[in-house]
Amino acid sequence: RHESILLPIMGQVVPFHISMVKNITQHSEQDFSYIRIVFQTPNVTGSPVAGFPWAQKHPDLTYIREINYKCTDSRHATKVLSDVKMLKKTVMQKMTEQQDRASLVKQETLKLTKERVYRLQDCWIRPNFGGRGRKLPGNLEAHANGFRYSTQKAEQVDIMYSNIKHAIFQPCEKDLITLIHFHLHNPIMIGKKKITDVQFYTEVVEGTVALDGGRRSMYDPDEIDEERKDRERKNRINNGYRAFVKKIQEMWEQKHAQLQLEWDVPFRELGFEGVPHKSTSTVLPCLNCLVELIEMPFFVLSLNEILLVNLERVGFSLKNFDMTIIFKDMTRPVVRIDAIPSERLEAIQQWLSKVEIKYYVSRMNLNWKPILTSIMDDPDKFFEEDGGWEFLNLEGSEGEEDDEEEESSFEPESSGEESDDDDDDDDDDDEDEDDDDDSEEFDEDELDSDERGMDWSDLEEEAAAADKKKAREEDDDDRRPSKKKSRKR
Repeated sequence: RHESILLPIMGQVVPFHISMVKNITQHSEQDFSYIRIVFQTPNVTGSPVAGFPWAQKHPDLTYIREINYKCTDSRHATKVLSDVKMLKKTVMQKMTEQQDRASLVKQETLKLTKERVYRLQDCWIRPNFGGRGRKLPGNLEAHANGFRYSTQKAEQVDIMYSNIKHAIFQPCEKDLITLIHFHLHNPIMIGKKKITDVQFYTEVVEGTVALDGGRRSMYDPDEIDEERKDRERKNRINNGYRAFVKKIQEMWEQKHAQLQLEWDVPFRELGFEGVPHKSTSTVLPCLNCLVELIEMPFFVLSLNEILLVNLERVGFSLKNFDMTIIFKDMTRPVVRIDAIPSERLEAIQQWLSKVEIKYYVSRMNLNWKPILTSIMDDPDKFFEEDGGWEFLNLEGSEGEEDDEEEESSFEPESSGEESDDDDDDDDDDDEDEDDDDDSEEFDEDELDSDERGMDWSDLEEEAAAADKKKAREEDDDDRRPSKKKSRKR
């Protein structure tokens, strides 16, 4: 209903469902405006294309590829164009929502508890329910087999305990919000969106500050009082969330021990800056996952699903490097975290070793799609003949090549050449010894001749002359400072 357009053709009005319209455009020429409508059709050969089931049911029919209309009123043509595009957008969203709901895994019905209900009040949800009107906070309640979040506008969403894969509590430290986050096994519908990550949060500090144009001193009493109130509000909200998380954990251990649910808290000292999606954010490791929960879309990776990590673009001259995560399920595309500061490299390597995830270090980025495709085509050849993942170990392969070159450079020669070299060395040694003997004899003769040329009287005269020369130099040294002093006087 209300999903068709009526087009005049040969004097008759013909209805077309909006899903048959591929696109619609408008252009002006002189005093006229032209509207061009292109329809969904099979290809030229007549065989059905993907997503076009009508051609399979009726292969002998003739389809209209496009149709053009001329209009003298440009404003009317513009209105028709906008109305058709809006109708197409609305219908496509509705069809997408129907397909998403049809593909959902059926969840169990929420059982409302008759005992005391643990409640987290005045919190917000992300992603929101959508729609028009003012967004309102709601309450998160813990019931017998799941959570229920509801607002004053009768909007609600149920999250079953059995559908929770990771439950994360992140208190506010350097951020603006305190939050609890649920990463789900199977997606659920919130509003018209199919999602696997649900977050409930409270703003600790206002994200915007009104500037009145005047400067305020750091010693201003009003400023100090505002900072004190902010700290008190932050501690109050963190303590409220912490108490709620503690009570839920006790309930899980008592009544739902088979689910093995446990709250995760990120390790901020292990966090690092990176780009998991489009903007730079702080990625935080947890006990069971790697998360970034402040900016949307959220980033949550389970550590037990990771096969290995390849650290790419690692070099002394580069300020950043990239992290590529390969999953055990190789049908999943790899996940990249780009532009990580190089000073965090050692800390990340230590963390990966501690959680027992194998990692490699590379100097360049790799095209992983064809690599994973070749591995899935013939895994036996990859692991047995090609050496598995050792092609990523560039440093190890370079070290082995260097060792082989050094060993080859020190290989022994043949026995005949060795004997010849030994004979030559012996001859050289004999010649060196003869030369040494000759030089020693020559030195002795020379010394004897020098000693014979100097008598005792000559030696005494030479020593006396040296003493006189030394005494004369000492007298000159003693006189020089006295002259300087006399000049000053």
